[in-house]
Amino acid sequence: MPDTKKFIENLSGAGKSIGVLTSGGDAQGMNAAVRAVVRMGIYVGAKVYFVHEVIFHFLNSQGGTVIGSARCKDFRAHEGRLRAALNLVQRGITNLCVIGGDGSLTGANLFREEWSGLLDELVQSGQISEEAAQTHSALHIVGMVGSIDNDFCGTDMTIGTDSALHRIIEVVDAIMTTAQSHQRTFVLEVMGRHCGYLALVSALACGADWVLIPEMPPKDGWEEQMSKNTLYFVNFLPEDCVLSLLQLVVRCLGFDTRVTILGHVQRGGTPSAFDRILASRMGVEAVLALLEASPGTPACVVSLCGNQAVRLPLMECVQMTQEVQKAMDEKRFEEAVKLRGRSFENNLNTYKLLSHHKIDTELPHSSFNVAVLNVGAPAAGMNAAVRSAVRVGITEGHTLFAVNDGFEGFYKGQIKEIKWGDVGGWTGQGGSLLGTKRTLPAKHIDKIAEQMKIHNINALLVIGGFEAFESLLQLVEARSRYEEFCVPMCMLPATISNNVSGTDLSIGADTSLNAIVETCDRIKQSASGTKRRVFIIETMGGYCGYLATVGGLAAGADAAYIYEEPFDIRDLQSNVEHLTEKMKTSIQRGLVLRNENCSENYTTDFIYQLYSEEGKGVFDCRKNVLGHMQQGGAPSPFDRNFGTKIAAKAMQWISKKLKEFYREGRVFANSEDSACLLGMRRRALVFQPVIQLKDETDFVHRIPKEQWWLRLRPLMKILAKYKTSYDVSDSGQLEHIVRLRTKDISAI
Repeated sequence: MPDTKKFIENLSGAGKSIGVLTSGGDAQGMNAAVRAVVRMGIYVGAKVYFVHEVIFHFLNSQGGTVIGSARCKDFRAHEGRLRAALNLVQRGITNLCVIGGDGSLTGANLFREEWSGLLDELVQSGQISEEAAQTHSALHIVGMVGSIDNDFCGTDMTIGTDSALHRIIEVVDAIMTTAQSHQRTFVLEVMGRHCGYLALVSALACGADWVLIPEMPPKDGWEEQMSKNTLYFVNFLPEDCVLSLLQLVVRCLGFDTRVTILGHVQRGGTPSAFDRILASRMGVEAVLALLEASPGTPACVVSLCGNQAVRLPLMECVQMTQEVQKAMDEKRFEEAVKLRGRSFENNLNTYKLLSHHKIDTELPHSSFNVAVLNVGAPAAGMNAAVRSAVRVGITEGHTLFAVNDGFEGFYKGQIKEIKWGDVGGWTGQGGSLLGTKRTLPAKHIDKIAEQMKIHNINALLVIGGFEAFESLLQLVEARSRYEEFCVPMCMLPATISNNVSGTDLSIGADTSLNAIVETCDRIKQSASGTKRRVFIIETMGGYCGYLATVGGLAAGADAAYIYEEPFDIRDLQSNVEHLTEKMKTSIQRGLVLRNENCSENYTTDFIYQLYSEEGKGVFDCRKNVLGHMQQGGAPSPFDRNFGTKIAAKAMQWISKKLKEFYREGRVFANSEDSACLLGMRRRALVFQPVIQLKDETDFVHRIPKEQWWLRLRPLMKILAKYKTSYDVSDSGQLEHIVRLRTKDISAI
């Protein structure tokens, strides 16, 4: 193994005991986090205890927390914490993984600070010996935030938030049709306590006309402003505001109004793919943090920053969270928004841009025309991105043109101006309403240049997958022959395969993952009555194994075969032997995912037949090719918001470049940085010249040469109880929350 990497073998947990507990309210994804902590702890040789005695089956698909959760009054008292210390010492536990909200994590930190004093009391009362006190002298605590409210400072997302958004958006999509059919106004109350995150992001995801949140109370005269808006709108409110608003709407506006209070339905159901993956990654990171902890290490919380795990001092996060409430109590709302963090602030700024249409006299005026088109295969979230781009572009003063059917429609002249109202209701629509084709521009470059000239197109926004990336490269290469392409051009990655260089995540991939995970859940459930069954499932993705790998991690698969990690008959036989042993346990079913192009010879049929033959007398097999169901359906909340936010950012970048390259009455842009892909890389959204991304791309197999998610494959194997090497060189390092916030201002 390379010396430059630090592997898990160097972090032995032999002789250590880890306690895992969930506290406070339950949140979808907690079970996935517990599963990750338990199996990672066992993998490194530690003993793992539940701080609640129940029969436990490791099911990623189950919501809530099966080890139980409570807001324990006894623990708030010194006597309760003394009993807790005795219980831990008796079981040899000096490492605690706490999954809960800010109250639970604050209580855990207090417990740690009092630990030495509690041990002294137990020694003096004769309940433990001096030797036991010395052996257990240091208590290490690592927290994971499980809360649907997403009200904990220091992390972009808490475990359970995305699943709660799924429940909300499911209801909203259903209500929207009723609102339009009956010409009614609907007021929705969502949870969130004193934090408006759920209300804000839900409003952004469905295009609500109004949202009232604690961090942004309405200004004087808001009633009159509301009356000017369209009849069909959905209002999102945190709790306790609904009645007064309902009375106002009926009294002042005269609309036929209905109220829907979602209540605890938001906390229930199965966890989303995002929450399962987040919880699994955070659970493993928590175990690594406990293994690396020393007596001087402060209690930390594992957080998500962009697409990277970080460790932050627990009390810094708690103090920042308390400062938010203090700022709101003192009506310092702008400061409260900033303290909430970059994710909340960016969501709010984007919502403000998109929610209210200014009259023409209030808009700046530019002479620039911007064209928007979709290229490649449809991906859920494309329509949300188009809507956002169009409305932000209009707000910037530009004239927006929609191109139907990608570059095929472009050279045929299927180009028309698109207005603010034309994209109303697009956020929840799947597929591509503009139409999309895989046609590349090179074959019709003359006609496309002619259409650029006819419509005086000054900038291009291309939304799509690998074909969109190739298209932009072809246009850039054509600049030397056609001045029409010397304009700012930006690409937004939108593909279920997530196979575009320059970004960790693509629009549409999350929706596809949820389709895969939901199907896997149903397939596994179908075997609940028929034991000893293994399912072979084929996923899409071309040569990219993202869907198979990450879908396998979220669904709790036993194996996932992909092109990027070559395998042979010995690997297949090893997996069969693993499943044979598994059938001797209480969980007598298996799940194997196969990427469609993982191997030319080891086809889905071959693997199915091999498993069927080798498993005779032990288990039987079924196969399922998921096909295009992975490409359809309404976009997930993540894809709606990801598409919305990056499209807004892209359009603002285009506006900046148009001004930068406007000279002598025309736009002329031929530098590398005038044709970029906007993608998420680790913690930040970055604009990268497509020319520079060529060297990072395998054009034969249409995948990036390096892919971050490959680091998750050993994690999937560990959670499936395989022995494998796990590289921890990219694990989170302890940082300070203030430095973190100032460092990554460009991220989502």
